[in-house]
Amino acid sequence: MADKSPAPFYCSNPFYTIKFFVLCHGFLQFSQLMTSGYMKSSISTIERRFGLSSQTSGMVASFHEVGNTMLIIFVSYFGSRVHRPRLIGCGAILVSMAGLVISVPHFVSPPYEYDQSISGSSSNTTDICLPNRKGPVTDVCTGSQRESNMILILLLFGQTLLGIGGVPIQPFGISYIDDFASPTNSPLYIGFIFAATALGPAVAFILGSFMLRFYVDIDKVSSAEVHITNKDPRWVGAWWLGFIFAASTVALASIPYFFFPREMPKEDEAARKNIGDMTKEEVAEKLKDKTPEEEGFTLFQFIK
Repeated sequence: MADKSPAPFYCSNPFYTIKFFVLCHGFLQFSQLMTSGYMKSSISTIERRFGLSSQTSGMVASFHEVGNTMLIIFVSYFGSRVHRPRLIGCGAILVSMAGLVISVPHFVSPPYEYDQSISGSSSNTTDICLPNRKGPVTDVCTGSQRESNMILILLLFGQTLLGIGGVPIQPFGISYIDDFASPTNSPLYIGFIFAATALGPAVAFILGSFMLRFYVDIDKVSSAEVHITNKDPRWVGAWWLGFIFAASTVALASIPYFFFPREMPKEDEAARKNIGDMTKEEVAEKLKDKTPEEEGFTLFQFIK
């Protein structure tokens, strides 16, 4: 009677189980949509802080779709020819970098100054750069224009990077689950992914309402120097904090994807605890397209 062999490597390793991939992907989808949704919850604050027009802020908010639309069909076409988990991880890193880039305007801009003499008025530098304004403000207006251009470029670049990074995440994740999950469980797993996707924007608005309670320059001025509250129309909240938090969450969610294999055993096949129960033909099929390390583990388990 043959000795019982230990469980194969891909059964004992969580990165070779589709359930663990679904859990990781749900967390990543949630984090990605939280990052992109946070822009919508804070765009009015960014508009007020940097004196952007409604047209410009609308363009910034929609620029996320530019990078996504340009690459989605091209990347999806090559989905079966690449290492999908690693490409998802690379896309998540780009999303994380995008969140950090969008927060950079806060750190390169001077502290926010509000009008301390007239309640309810805004003192953005753009207020004194109106065409009918009289007085020696040429130097101030020129510097303000250069600063606004730099900030706008950073915001547009961050939004474009956010769209590009999100391209491989959903299509590659769904196709990977569909390829290696059992036909019975695949709809359940995909439903879980879409539930996490829908939850991300909702949490983004909650995060925005929480972060905007803090003063925008909380890292630059003390609370004693701030003489307005978050109910004052001159108040600008710490919009940048949410992007740093969301970017950190996406970076954390990207880590597991660099450990998932390019292909894993289908869920119904992985249920076999003893590879010795397989025929030689089945083992030969499993060895196809495997790396030398994976092949070595599989052959070791097949030896009686």
